[in-house]
Amino acid sequence: MEADGEVIQRSLEQPAAFAEIFQRHFDRVEAYARQRVGLTVGEEIAAQTFLVAFERRGRFDTGYQSARPWLLGIATNLIRHHVRDERIHLSAVARAPIDPPSAPIDDPDRVDAERLRPLLAEALRTLSLNDRETFLLVALGELTYGQVAIALGIPIGTVRSRIHRARVALRERLDPFEATPEWTDPAAEEQQ
Repeated sequence: MEADGEVIQRSLEQPAAFAEIFQRHFDRVEAYARQRVGLTVGEEIAAQTFLVAFERRGRFDTGYQSARPWLLGIATNLIRHHVRDERIHLSAVARAPIDPPSAPIDDPDRVDAERLRPLLAEALRTLSLNDRETFLLVALGELTYGQVAIALGIPIGTVRSRIHRARVALRERLDPFEATPEWTDPAAEEQQ
């Protein structure tokens, strides 16, 4: 399969070739954008990402094998411009009631994740914008640290520092809730 850089290079003379980049990466970019800003706005951000990428394809460093970090970097910038302060959105998510699942959830980890969603949104809101964006590119965008460095145009050491700060802050905010038992072990009560 032809590398993304080669496809983008070819698209400079054959613009229709850029459709292959769209087909390869649209779903991932859209999923990332939806997770960041919701369904409707996420779809708009994903579409805008590919418009911007097409217009700027001449600036893509064709030495990179994958265009995904570049595309997610564009999406992140569009999200930043659209939601000047994502903290307002995360505050609303934290206050929103948890929607009942449309089907029974058999996975206990999924049940715990849904239960902690408002707490996680509030914890994310407390992160600095840079730390939050870096963390979400790894967590939601499924990028490696190196790819995040490319997407944001920062050194990989900065990525590591931001991820570390984000994880420490999130752990501090969420661990007390994780440690709270929801049931009492009868055997432990007997020993007391």
